[in-house]
Amino acid sequence: MTQLKKAEAEAFKLRTDWLKTARDKQLQPKDEHFIWLLLAGRGFGKTRTGAQDIALFALRHENVNCAVVAPTHGDLRRVCFGGPSGLLSIIPKDCFISSRDQKGYSSSVSEIRLYNGSKITGYAAQEPDRLRGPQFHRAWCDEIASWRYPEAFDQLMFGLRLGENPQCIITTTPRPTKLVKELVDRDDVAVTKGNTFENADNLAESALKMLKDKYEGTNLGQQELYAEIIDKVEGALWTPDLIEETRVDKEVELQKIIVGIDPAVTANENSDETGIIVVGKDFNNHFYVLEDLSGRHKPEKWGRMAITSYYEWNADMIVCEVNNGGDLVERLIRNYDYNVPYRSVRATRGKILRAEPISALYEQRRVHHVGVFPELEEQMCSYTGESNISPDRLDALVWGLTELSKSRGEVNWRIS
Repeated sequence: MTQLKKAEAEAFKLRTDWLKTARDKQLQPKDEHFIWLLLAGRGFGKTRTGAQDIALFALRHENVNCAVVAPTHGDLRRVCFGGPSGLLSIIPKDCFISSRDQKGYSSSVSEIRLYNGSKITGYAAQEPDRLRGPQFHRAWCDEIASWRYPEAFDQLMFGLRLGENPQCIITTTPRPTKLVKELVDRDDVAVTKGNTFENADNLAESALKMLKDKYEGTNLGQQELYAEIIDKVEGALWTPDLIEETRVDKEVELQKIIVGIDPAVTANENSDETGIIVVGKDFNNHFYVLEDLSGRHKPEKWGRMAITSYYEWNADMIVCEVNNGGDLVERLIRNYDYNVPYRSVRATRGKILRAEPISALYEQRRVHHVGVFPELEEQMCSYTGESNISPDRLDALVWGLTELSKSRGEVNWRIS
């Protein structure tokens, strides 16, 4: 069998196998639409659905250009292209182009070239300008609710104009972002909703039990498991609309910048995250959330990240909560830069009480998020003080904005 015949046979088998195994909600809706929006819980099979859709389209049509857009380059590599449900796992090897001049897959530019002349190219939503210029027949947007710069979607839409019926598939766990809510309301968008437990046959029974025991009946569970868009949580100090109202695309000239940190002392899979939030203040007493570097980092990693961020933003100070870790926190920072301006802060009141003055600044429309920070904003709009989940990103935000809005005590400078 020739290479061409083998590739055609593998492509046909991929399609027939998918049609046999896919659940109804994983297949394109039959009604007319420009965008298919799949809102589904964690573990539903969203990545597999998006990868199958874009791969089958590219294999069935010659010389088409397809786009895959994920929140970051890391998401592209690890999830959309790599990983057990990614494109590299599901496209048969015989379907990649095979020649001396061209590679079937280029990791440096996240691009797949197929035997029939079609291409699948990856883009990171964190770089919207890269989507200026290219044109596409089909696109797959993954986790659009987590895109920091929603304008990437606009740039993609400008380029989605090739062929007789260009279409876009969006796979995401919902969050109440402006873009997601607009998509749900559009007439040319077909919406499919699915929950985590619909894919129970492919998920570990122990994991499903843990998710149900821990999150059933909670707002976070409704969002992450049942794909419900939660607009307002009773008792939370923030709402999505409050944050959205003052969101901006870029910061203005700033007079002071702070790196706020709420550190975790361990970094295993059950640990709290270390909150690292960069905030700034302009000359009109307005405040800007600039960057969220939070995550489940080992102490040596978040220490390096804090110092790197301090210099990248030309910040004025690092502010760090020391309830967990005490003097060891400052020693860790000093280990990487002995002279950095640093202030230790200690929580003596509850989180809600500490956050209320900062919430008031938002209500005065004086705090602006530069882009979208999905995980931080989720904590802000869902934390009520009753949950056992530690809002580390929110804590770091509060410490940073408190420092900017109110001078408290002396700065602890070390000059060698």
